[in-house]
Amino acid sequence: MSGPRIYSAAALSSGMRTELDDQAFAHLIRVLRMNDGDPVRLFNGDGHEYAGQLCDVQKKSASVLVGDILRSEADTPLKLQLGQVVSKGDRMDFTIQKATELGISDITPLWSERCEVRLKGERLDKKMEHWQKVAISACEQSGRNRIPTIHQPQYFADWAKNNNADVRLLLHPHRQKPLRDYPQPASVALLVGPEGGFSEQEVEMAMSSGFAGLTLGPRILRTETAALAALSVFQFQWGDFS
Repeated sequence: MSGPRIYSAAALSSGMRTELDDQAFAHLIRVLRMNDGDPVRLFNGDGHEYAGQLCDVQKKSASVLVGDILRSEADTPLKLQLGQVVSKGDRMDFTIQKATELGISDITPLWSERCEVRLKGERLDKKMEHWQKVAISACEQSGRNRIPTIHQPQYFADWAKNNNADVRLLLHPHRQKPLRDYPQPASVALLVGPEGGFSEQEVEMAMSSGFAGLTLGPRILRTETAALAALSVFQFQWGDFS
């Protein structure tokens, strides 16, 4: 089935009608100029993609008649968790967008000693809402039917201490172990520092929490590049790229 792919927050089932939210309405009706009877595809994060047909198109509202499930997304063989110290500008958006496309399961924004971004209160709430929209948009584009969980930000040491993934890796050259020496894991946690990197004390803190070092070749990568390169390697080594 053809037609644009859109996200719906509603619980979807065949035969029901669901109203478009403002963002979907603006895209489908005002930008694409679609009308009654035009096909669309919907997903809500439950792992399925549904056929749909526009109906009741008005000047300020429209609905979709939900049809059958078009396809279902199997659970990924590898649960990928990213602990990313919040980066400046749109770099964090870029990391969340591309990590979603690469199959990330969980993203936790982190604070650290050299983190240059400080958010709290209403600013933090708005940023969390924005990051969730970035992840949803990436799912729409990539054909992914499961939306990664974006957790509330926390201090990196707390995340590292409480993480229980099978393999836990820190982007740092200390105490490295070749990936081929690890048995096939069900879950991998990746800890990525800020633009200025982690302090030595922070590295030791992560290592004492069970993290091992990981490097990605001889070049120094930007924080957003490093995270995505590492996730791609994990998917190739253990996940659905292999």
